[in-house]
Amino acid sequence: MSTLALSKNRSYEWMMQLLGSIWFMLLALCVAVRIGSFTDPWPSLLSSFCLAIFYMLLALLIMTRSPAKAHADGLLPRMAAFVGSYMPWTITFFGKTDEALPNLASTACVLVGTIMMLVTIRHLGRSFSLVPQARSVVQTGPYRWIKHPLYLAEEIVVLGVVLQYLTPVTVLVLGLHISIQVCRILYEEDLLRRNCPEYSSYETSRWRVVPYVW
Repeated sequence: MSTLALSKNRSYEWMMQLLGSIWFMLLALCVAVRIGSFTDPWPSLLSSFCLAIFYMLLALLIMTRSPAKAHADGLLPRMAAFVGSYMPWTITFFGKTDEALPNLASTACVLVGTIMMLVTIRHLGRSFSLVPQARSVVQTGPYRWIKHPLYLAEEIVVLGVVLQYLTPVTVLVLGLHISIQVCRILYEEDLLRRNCPEYSSYETSRWRVVPYVW
């Protein structure tokens, strides 16, 4: 790769990191404003607090990720990555439910998903990315059992957000998001097969997301 192309690639990555971090910090700020009003019942405030923490963690992870060895080719993988990464969190701008049970269930999902994410990131390190990228094949921690624990953690948190803003529209968004995530996983696996020789032997003995299901 030429010096000019390398510089452009680094500038692109830096810009995507900056925009991604700003987006999640904006979401955290919106949730924090709602928490600061103290007008919601405590189950609603608790679920909002957990969600704000999750958003701030995502912003930090995006800013500190390492450069990629290779990127997915074409527009579709990038579109799937951006829509899958940012679309479900727009649910935060929907009307929030004040009912205790959905908010407590939401708190449990966000906490479980966040803990799973932190455990996964501990083994994934700075290889975290949004757009399909090849960095390294991690085989420790939750990666010993499934190939995409971070996607599972994210989906649990998205379910928690849907429970906070439960409407037929948000349930539809959840179904659409799961479909997009499946496409992201397939794009990512294809990229890893082509750029990380060790991935072929790794993937044959692991489930993708949910053991014994897929």
